[in-house]
Amino acid sequence: MSYLQLKGVEKVFGDVRVIKGVDLKIEKGEFVVFVGPSGCGKSTLLRMIAGLTEIDAGSLELDGRDITRLPSSKRDLAMVFQSYALFPHMSVFDNMSFALRLANVDKAVIQQKVGRAAEILNLTQYLKRTPRELSGGQRQRVAIGRAIVRAPKVFLFDEPLSNLDAALRGQTRIEIHNLHRDLGATSIYVTHDQVEAMTLADRIVVLRDGQIEQVGTPLDLYDRPANQFVAQFIGSPQMNVIAARQLPTVSGVPADGFIGLRPESVSLQPAGQGGLPGTIDLVESLGAETLLYVTIDGGPQITARQATRTTLRNGAKVYISARKEAECAAT
Repeated sequence: MSYLQLKGVEKVFGDVRVIKGVDLKIEKGEFVVFVGPSGCGKSTLLRMIAGLTEIDAGSLELDGRDITRLPSSKRDLAMVFQSYALFPHMSVFDNMSFALRLANVDKAVIQQKVGRAAEILNLTQYLKRTPRELSGGQRQRVAIGRAIVRAPKVFLFDEPLSNLDAALRGQTRIEIHNLHRDLGATSIYVTHDQVEAMTLADRIVVLRDGQIEQVGTPLDLYDRPANQFVAQFIGSPQMNVIAARQLPTVSGVPADGFIGLRPESVSLQPAGQGGLPGTIDLVESLGAETLLYVTIDGGPQITARQATRTTLRNGAKVYISARKEAECAAT
């Protein structure tokens, strides 16, 4: 039996089915990421699991117990919000211990649990400060610490890094990964950022319009997407989709089909060396890699990624082909 199981879960707002019969099994200790575009239902689904939004149909089981109709406080889950949701007038210690004090937990136990969580999150020296005296990254760690001290069966993260700048997002992502590794806790994490999904998840759940498009490991989704939506959503820059008739060198694809090529699978040669003719619109030299945006003559713009630097410049005429070792997704 799965640790957390959703069976035919649905949510309706008015006449709109926002969540459309979701079935999902999550194993104990897994780090599962819900990802998808804005409005796909990922945060709504997380709130339904948390008990903050009512489930209209279907059931939810945790560790063999039906929790579909239980209030949030009885589900043994802890949620970390995008907005931190800290009490501004309370110290870090008081914020982290709030739920335990409400439950009349012994003071010595509270001291031990908060102290341990603060040690894990490098917050020990900040326990007497208030949230306004902390950086955004430190506030998010306090919110995570508040969840840790409750020792829940499942951690729920609702886009916890969205309010942080790029550098802090990268650092906090590492901290969340290390925290999951050290605690071995079951975690569900919602994000619109597929890079976060790829780097954090044991398995990714790709959602669109309230339904699951595909579930799998990050590399399963990257290498073997179930459809064009998943293919173009997972991966940055996104997969190029080209009409098969424009790439006659790729065999085994119907003439009216499409071919998906990852940017790293696109090869560019100087004009006159064969392939599809095109023009470079933009060269992004990023140091460790180069991204080239190329418009195929009479066709779409595609992206090529090179692990080396290039002498090609904007406006240059090139010929485009698929690398021989490339695995193409055909539809």
